Amino acid sequence: MSNRVVCREASHAGSWYTASGPQLNAQLEGWLSQVQSTKRPARAIIAPHAGYTYCGSCAAHAYKQVDPSVTRRIFILGPSHHVPLSRCALSSVDIYRTPLYDLRIDQKIYGELWKTGMFERMSLQTDEDEHSIEMHLPYTAKAMESHKDEFTIIPVLVGALSESKEQEFGKLFSKYLADPSNLFVVSSDFCHWGYLFQGQRFRYSYYDESQGEIYRSIEHLDKMGMSIIEQLDPVSFSNYLKKYHNTICGRHPIGVLLNAITELQKNGMNMSFSFLNYAQSSQCRSWQDSSVSYAAGALTVH
Repeated sequence: MSNRVVCREASHAGSWYTASGPQLNAQLEGWLSQVQSTKRPARAIIAPHAGYTYCGSCAAHAYKQVDPSVTRRIFILGPSHHVPLSRCALSSVDIYRTPLYDLRIDQKIYGELWKTGMFERMSLQTDEDEHSIEMHLPYTAKAMESHKDEFTIIPVLVGALSESKEQEFGKLFSKYLADPSNLFVVSSDFCHWGYLFQGQRFRYSYYDESQGEIYRSIEHLDKMGMSIIEQLDPVSFSNYLKKYHNTICGRHPIGVLLNAITELQKNGMNMSFSFLNYAQSSQCRSWQDSSVSYAAGALTVH
């Protein structure tokens, strides 16, 4: 057995965000300083995974709710953009690098998850190609910097799960969500308008003219989905996606979180989720335009 420590490089540093630690630190500080912490301590957050120039300020609204003094383990659930995956996958490395400092994967929790037989392993190539988890690492490092040697991360790549699989994974993760020293980070952007999306042959172009300009219609559609997520009902969320086909790329990680919450509510736990910010990469006004929407929110336990 070799004891060589395997690292995942910060493969999107230098393109999706700056590779300079001091510069990145200053940017994150700037965004976080403009935001209120109204929902601390968050037990889970939903935040976007686009380039920081697009969504850095939005994501700050979620990360500001993280309390580093209670958080010891951070589960990061991100959708798979590049490889077909029908289950969830665990990383094969020990360390995730960021320009701020290295984050350590919790091998004890990984062992518990692996034992269930519900997970596969992702290759290092898949791990480094995927951005949905990586885009949360600098923010995680920043939010936790006052306790940087006292926490671990549990990255989970979430595949295109069926509703019954979302339920199974929700059940599995519910026991971890019940622990106040755990935080769940759910990685998702919202509507991708004017884009080919996940194997579709046509660009997504839902438009409800009664809402006014196209970007207003997109906002209305997204906010409908956001309010359903706030109701914490996985079935309503699935029905919304079936009806409108909104291109929410983290629909499966969100589905897993909603199912985990449902499981805990059955056992009498009282929780609420609130979205705190919504943004669009640009305002679509014509059929040639395209945009991606971002939303940030937090789950609190009462």
